[in-house]
Amino acid sequence: MTQASYEVGFPSERAEKEFLKVLSKASKKEQLRILEWFDKLAIDPKPEGKSFKFLKGEVSVFQYLARFRIREGDWRILYDVDESAKRVVLLALRRRGHHAYD
Repeated sequence: MTQASYEVGFPSERAEKEFLKVLSKASKKEQLRILEWFDKLAIDPKPEGKSFKFLKGEVSVFQYLARFRIREGDWRILYDVDESAKRVVLLALRRRGHHAYD
């Protein structure tokens, strides 16, 4: 198994609380698949494939800019990567739809 080279976390306690609140609305199966991404992002924060996307435009979340998203079913994980600190900053979990990137 490949070693994690990035730390995965939240920018603040408030962001973590909000992420977990939204996560609790997903089914148990969806929750497990979303949480699996934490380990995957620690290994490769910009994975190849259709699940990963570089966001065009600015998506501001908790005074941070989400530059990337992971698609997992009907859910979107919005995050940023701090290359100098080797850190993946999880910013939001949102259900697919026209408000996912507001």
